[in-house]
Amino acid sequence: MNILFAFLIIASLGLALGVLLAIAAKKFAVTKDVRAEQILTVLPGANCGACGFPGCAGYADALSKGSAENGLCSPGGAKTTLAVGKILGVDGGETAEKMVAFVHCKGNHEVSAQDYTYMGVSNCNAAHLLFKGEASCKYGCHHLGSCIEVCPVDAIYKDEIGNIVVNPELCIGCKKCTLVCPTHVIKMIPYRGSHVVACNNHDKGAVVRKICSVGCIACNICVRKFPLSGCVVTDNLSAIDYSKPSDEIEGAAAACPTKCIIAAK
Repeated sequence: MNILFAFLIIASLGLALGVLLAIAAKKFAVTKDVRAEQILTVLPGANCGACGFPGCAGYADALSKGSAENGLCSPGGAKTTLAVGKILGVDGGETAEKMVAFVHCKGNHEVSAQDYTYMGVSNCNAAHLLFKGEASCKYGCHHLGSCIEVCPVDAIYKDEIGNIVVNPELCIGCKKCTLVCPTHVIKMIPYRGSHVVACNNHDKGAVVRKICSVGCIACNICVRKFPLSGCVVTDNLSAIDYSKPSDEIEGAAAACPTKCIIAAK
């Protein structure tokens, strides 16, 4: 009899607790944002932060609340922008041009002078702390691959001669490599760009000639002889203005005395 009585008490307590939990679950339930969940399914899931939000979930939540602009997802591109617009019930809007990272330096040990031999931690920022790196050019790539480590899609690699290269087909434009680079030699360029000036040195031409055989010497040939190349020389360094005509860029690349204007792909 005592066992039956104890069983009934325990059963009653269990039933009462179950009812209380059910009531609490309804009262304190968090309403799910259906649109945010739908948006999250069409985002690429890279969680790269290129949109300026903490991952895809953060961006999806902001989009559903109307506090973020559609089209900020670089990895997703136009397809994702249109899909998100459809979920939100609005026009997809303008899609930002696809941008990819490029290492503006080809000055490896074979073609550029070195001040000393760095034998420390294999990290670009660590090397930069010691006289801004072993290379005589203080604007170039340290070739230690810190950018390779942070790339979320393995789009960056070191080629057979030691140069750091970005595969534009794999690059999602997250800009993580640009943020980790101490010399800011990695810059974003339009995916459509056919050529790029592979140099980041702002020293005068006479100085560049002494320390690197493939650096820009600001000779202005690309500008003077090829005005439609899109090249612009500023602060002793040529660069391509991709908003300008590039009809003569191949001619400018061929005429460049140090061959620092190269194909982007």
